[in-house]
Amino acid sequence: MNATPRVLAVLDDLLASAAPDERGALWRLAEQGRELDANFVRLPPGAGVGEHQEDTLDVLLVVLSGGGRLRTGDGGTLGLTPTTATWLPRTSRRALEAGPEGLTYLTVHRRRPGLTIKPAVRAPEAYEGGEAPCMLDLVCPECGRLSADRAPAFCSACGERFPERQLF
Repeated sequence: MNATPRVLAVLDDLLASAAPDERGALWRLAEQGRELDANFVRLPPGAGVGEHQEDTLDVLLVVLSGGGRLRTGDGGTLGLTPTTATWLPRTSRRALEAGPEGLTYLTVHRRRPGLTIKPAVRAPEAYEGGEAPCMLDLVCPECGRLSADRAPAFCSACGERFPERQLF
């Protein structure tokens, strides 16, 4: 394969064309055959991404404009200002809070493998197939990402709040 570099997005243009109150992922890397995922995300003033943990991927978060704080799982706080590059190691707990000017940032991480359904390790004739009864409450309503968190409050990819869980 002989791939050719190309411009995918001009982030200033995406930001200028977004509605003033638009939040979440304004752009996502979606090219076929890629080995990376990237998201251009905007949070309005005072908004946040609730505490969560990414168990399988390291994430690089680069602040492009605005500012805020990153709360760490150990109770610490890191300041986020334009041009700050922050490493979010896998298994770390974190939460984002936008400051008074909002927070616009880019996240980059290894591409998440697609979901697959595999048979259990047992005799093929005993395999009944399928996933757990329903995982829809773990799918982000904004970007469609499946959360690794069993009770997600916010999507770790785009920051969208998950709906309240309904228990029957």
